Amino acid sequence: MTTAQTSAGSLIREWRTRRRMSQLDLAMEAEISQRHLSFVESGRAAPSRDMVLHLAEQLSIPLRQRNQLLLAAGFAPSFGERSLTDTTMAPAMAAVEIVLKGHEPFPALAVDRHWNLVSANAAIAPFLADVSEASLLTPPVNVLRLSLHPGGIAPRIVNLQEWRTHLLERLKHQNDASGDAVLIELERELRTYPSGLRSNRPSPVEPNAIVHPLRLAHGDQVLSFISTITVFGTPLDVTLSELAIESFFPADEQTRTVLVRLAKERAERS
Repeated sequence: MTTAQTSAGSLIREWRTRRRMSQLDLAMEAEISQRHLSFVESGRAAPSRDMVLHLAEQLSIPLRQRNQLLLAAGFAPSFGERSLTDTTMAPAMAAVEIVLKGHEPFPALAVDRHWNLVSANAAIAPFLADVSEASLLTPPVNVLRLSLHPGGIAPRIVNLQEWRTHLLERLKHQNDASGDAVLIELERELRTYPSGLRSNRPSPVEPNAIVHPLRLAHGDQVLSFISTITVFGTPLDVTLSELAIESFFPADEQTRTVLVRLAKERAERS
């Protein structure tokens, strides 16, 4: 639905439903009466700008969609949306590059809200080796498509079934949170790719495992990674709020040794 066709009240109701909250739940969280919330959702009462932002906060609505909600209520957007190349974004982008560079010799990359690659450090090179579908590396590079496409990294992912399930669950959670049409279409596309499922039985989980690692074939070795996601705290810009850094850490000593060796070889060549 577009904001031009949708009232603020119906958008609030849509987000409340998406968050699986009753009117009473949201009213209690927002410290308003259920009757008033009902009037807002039905259009019988027009919410103030402060009320729109207050309800959006309780519903954890992303900044981009908060702007849409404000427009639907007849107010100007509260949050700016600048290009990553805007001069005012320079300090934030410098911080991203510091994090990426500082994570070497281990791989790290930054992505936008659609999982398009914004930047990566030099240690990402092993991930991109032997990609047979050249178009996957043509900007904008979508890292989820690159990961799961049969012409991308997927053939080298030893535990493709588990990693695919992990990525699709993350994407579904993001879709539930944002309702982004581009991401919904991306999820549909990714689900058509081969699953890596070789039998009807799920792969056994290691008894002492704490996460599902990414296991990537590299020559005659297998590199094993765990990853973390970093986002900016208290962003007031839409674009910045949607930027995320994924950092990969070696899950075993063999992977650590290989990454350190590869970093040394890169330094010797430069």
